[in-house]
Amino acid sequence: MGFPISVDLRNGDPAAVDRAFEWLREVDARFSPFRADSEVSRLDRAEPAPNGLSPDLAHVLDLCDHYERATGGAFSARIPGRGLDPCAVVKGWAVQRAADLLAAAGSTSFVINAGGDVATSGGPWRVGVRHPLEADRYCTVLEVTSEAVATSARYERGNHILDARTGRPVTDLLSLTVVAPTLTVADATATAAFAMGVAGIEWAAEQEGCEVFAVDADHGVHRTAGLPVAGASVAGASVAG
Repeated sequence: MGFPISVDLRNGDPAAVDRAFEWLREVDARFSPFRADSEVSRLDRAEPAPNGLSPDLAHVLDLCDHYERATGGAFSARIPGRGLDPCAVVKGWAVQRAADLLAAAGSTSFVINAGGDVATSGGPWRVGVRHPLEADRYCTVLEVTSEAVATSARYERGNHILDARTGRPVTDLLSLTVVAPTLTVADATATAAFAMGVAGIEWAAEQEGCEVFAVDADHGVHRTAGLPVAGASVAGASVAG
């Protein structure tokens, strides 16, 4: 998938961690647009599939279409010149499914950190939101119990998030973090909102169950009233973004 993944498992079956990573490797093989033999790449080439789309890919594409409609086309898995690329939805969805595997195996307390996007259970846990300009600083530290935290930003990969309406990189935001009940929602909402630019901050805040922290290109800080900023000492920590 192109990013590091770590698991902090406090209880439950340790073997479930192996099953979770097996699932993530399967997702990488099936959904990566960078693998010529993946289901996504074959669909992009319009190669016929004997059994049609897999239910998982059909679900992912439905999610992509939902966020494209919801953002007025700013978010899209089909940006001209780039081919089919559902990664912005696949990452959060796949890691949330891995978290569900841990929970199904009896774990009630864990954190999965997938390249800075975090799924949690059985906290409270502290999640640091990285400063978009200074890698050794946090903008804020969040306290979550069983929520997910995802950040879209420019500091790791540059201006890689495009507004699909224009095909141009979004430059009026530095970072945007979403707290949501699942990583599927948090990650997709953060990316879709970032693709909208500054207007996406309000849009993300209006999504059900979502809290938002964002830094714009003028270094202005935006946060929703319900953002779970950390208070007392808690179980552990991860870095979002």
